[in-house]
Amino acid sequence: MGAHALETGPEDLACRARAALVREIDRSGSFAADPLWREAFEAVPRHLFVPFYYVGGAAGTGGFERVWSEDPDPRVRDDWLRGAYEDTPLATRVRDGELVSSSSQPSLMARMLAELDVRDGHDVLEIGAGTGYNAALLAYRLGDSRVTTIDLDAEITEAARRHLDRAGHHPAVVTGDGARGVPERAPFDRIIATCTLTTIPPAWLPQCAPDARILAPLATGLIALRVRGPGHAEGNFLHTPAYFVPLRGDTSPGPRPEQLGGLPRRARGQDLLRFLLTLTAGRLDPRDAYALWEREGRPERERYGVTVGDGRARAWLDDPRGRYVWPLT
Repeated sequence: MGAHALETGPEDLACRARAALVREIDRSGSFAADPLWREAFEAVPRHLFVPFYYVGGAAGTGGFERVWSEDPDPRVRDDWLRGAYEDTPLATRVRDGELVSSSSQPSLMARMLAELDVRDGHDVLEIGAGTGYNAALLAYRLGDSRVTTIDLDAEITEAARRHLDRAGHHPAVVTGDGARGVPERAPFDRIIATCTLTTIPPAWLPQCAPDARILAPLATGLIALRVRGPGHAEGNFLHTPAYFVPLRGDTSPGPRPEQLGGLPRRARGQDLLRFLLTLTAGRLDPRDAYALWEREGRPERERYGVTVGDGRARAWLDDPRGRYVWPLT
């Protein structure tokens, strides 16, 4: 009886669920570039960072139901634990019926961490502390002293600290405006944002080390910028689509809650057109955007890019000095 209870206890269930999640991420190829990320996902228990999360909230229902680790029903607790290791974003903070924070889809997190291209000795700034899970993965890979995470919401940073402490990681957790960076901890070799931007905050570049890399969600995509000099950065979007909670907790109408922190569920063409419309910030109406997209051969995300310089940020298609250039504001 005792041996059976041990085999099916919560820790055993968590280990098996975590191993299954790692296998699922591995099949996506996200660990190929840097196998140390596989070790990080194997070692860092996601369930410690989501002691509760919300399900539901689909369009038309108007509500969320909380699933938590302390539920009196053991079956619900098991469901919570299994859900913590599903490869899906988890809604972790809801205010007035609106989702304001989530734990991102693990396979998407793995892709972003791989694309961040970190090396031993790099200092990383994370914009958007969330649950602290991503900061823990970074701290496992680089060491606590190399990682800084910031969030505007004191409740979020306080919870992230608790989760990180429980998991045995102690990176710097800062409460403040992520758009301003953390100058007292600069320079950074890498900046990664886990919230959607409308432009690249100008305060970030002076806080970057030479040849730094910035990876951030922008216009339902992921922009990867290389800092090429003081005040200048440039790069292309990745092929990967992504939806995240906006910077500074903006809850204006946007992607449906189940998409935030994850991959889209709509048809490919619709997704790419939405990307173009969001990137151009209303400068193209849907008809003009569709005409441009068809005329230019239905471009995928990686044909678009962003240039930051002279105090301005500009998005472009194919060439930063070409026909299609749009200011980011």
